[in-house]
Amino acid sequence: MTALFDLNDPALAADRFAYYRRLRESDPVHRSPFGYWVLSRYDDVDALLRAPSASSNFPADPGWAMIRGGPTCPVVKSTSKWMLMQDGQAHRRMRRLIARVFTPRSIDRMRPRIQHVVDQLLDGMGDGEVDLITGLALPMPILVVGELLGIPPEDRAKCRDWTDKVGYVIDPGVTPERRIAMNKAEPEFRAYLLELMDSRRAADPEHDLLSVLMQPDADGERLTDEEIVANILLIFNAGHETTVNLIANGMLALLQQPEALRRLRADPGLMPTAVEELSRFDPPVQLAARIMTQDTPIADKVIPAGETVLVLFDAAGRDPERYPDPDRLDLGRTEPKSLAFSSGNHYCLGAVLGKLEASTAFTELLARYPRIELADEQLHWHSHFNLRGLTKLPVVLHK
Repeated sequence: MTALFDLNDPALAADRFAYYRRLRESDPVHRSPFGYWVLSRYDDVDALLRAPSASSNFPADPGWAMIRGGPTCPVVKSTSKWMLMQDGQAHRRMRRLIARVFTPRSIDRMRPRIQHVVDQLLDGMGDGEVDLITGLALPMPILVVGELLGIPPEDRAKCRDWTDKVGYVIDPGVTPERRIAMNKAEPEFRAYLLELMDSRRAADPEHDLLSVLMQPDADGERLTDEEIVANILLIFNAGHETTVNLIANGMLALLQQPEALRRLRADPGLMPTAVEELSRFDPPVQLAARIMTQDTPIADKVIPAGETVLVLFDAAGRDPERYPDPDRLDLGRTEPKSLAFSSGNHYCLGAVLGKLEASTAFTELLARYPRIELADEQLHWHSHFNLRGLTKLPVVLHK
């Protein structure tokens, strides 16, 4: 059996879109000799994410758990309580309780704060050669998600360090060094957050996520302390990592396709569809995985129960059957919707917030700087396979 998809193949790192094109054309529903299935077409990815037989409960899988330290290790016990890893009624309950803070009113309340944070960071950057990641794309979502969660400003850097280490748990492969780091970081974060929660119990409820989650809902139902800690860890990590990558990957795409950048400058009203298109073109998350609970037909094949399936957001976003001229950045595209924030029951709760942050950052950058140039063509990407992002983005800003 030919390995058309290998996570460690140098050709994948060298040019992943050409790699995915070959996969789509040769075997779009691919059974890898490494023991998993790979889907690379838009319709197949969307169908799998919506399939009732597609389970996200990886912590219950003995093989997945052992690679990360075993079923009783701190990081596996934590992920077993993540909303991301729940199915069925358990997922619906947790999503309903957490969604209270992601209502349109809650997000709209964040709008002035996001604008203020972006303005302050751009004031600090000035012009000339800067690293857009350290100057804007990284600190902005950390400030926003830290405020959303109610984490004191002086503690946000260490929370980022802890959650970054635990975030590698979702990568398809986990090295021994990362396994040790994530299982050390999770208990430290948990102890910190439980102490913070204790300090909040005697205070009046606030509008931050932590305070809201500690309260019962209208029916008197509430999350346990362990569920709150686990999902705050998830939201803190996902709430800044994906936004950093959406902004940096998106800005790089605009700089590399100057016609699209000129079009956006000429018509700022395109920003909502532009952010959606940028998320398609170079998504901040490369893939998702599911375990099949029953035999499931996908296209002309049947994926057996018990098999693991990887769905490739990068590949689906360049599917020519769904996106005409997929390698061109077309900021006016309206259909189909990008799968960068997943699909079905697990569509990202924070997608609206992330898109608002990105659109605010792009809008202010283009308004302040009539000319933005890439300062270095040699770009370097993080080793994190699933969360695709640059280590830095050197640009020259001209006022």
